[in-house]
Amino acid sequence: MPEVLFICTGNYYRSRFAEAVFNHHAQREKLAWRAFSRGLAIELAPQDSSLSEHTVDALQRRSIPLAHTAARPQSLVEADLKRATRIIALKDAEHRPMIARRFPAWESRVEFWHVSDIDQADPREAVDEIDARVRKLVAELSGGARPLPRS
Repeated sequence: MPEVLFICTGNYYRSRFAEAVFNHHAQREKLAWRAFSRGLAIELAPQDSSLSEHTVDALQRRSIPLAHTAARPQSLVEADLKRATRIIALKDAEHRPMIARRFPAWESRVEFWHVSDIDQADPREAVDEIDARVRKLVAELSGGARPLPRS
């Protein structure tokens, strides 16, 4: 089954939200794709929780079960890049340098979005942007011309 890999820094907030939204809509659309997510520096994420409160809140507001994302943050390794059919990093300015340093042979295969972390963007605006982009991606992969409606 083809898989989308969502990458962010801590695998705690943005990438986990993207993973859950993608898997939710892919399942609803009976799309033969699944998503997984990884972090480039999970040690920078808070250690007191496995998932950001912003992610939990945004998923609950959309009635998306937490089961659509992994139980814990996970670090990106090359095997993940090899496994993925499509690779998306959530913030070009933040993640491109990390990927170039750690996985230089893979930089050209990564699609970079522009969704800022909570230090630069309101979490509700960021998750709304991720939601819209992920729904558009699911529609594209399922052959649709327009994004899926919101949950």
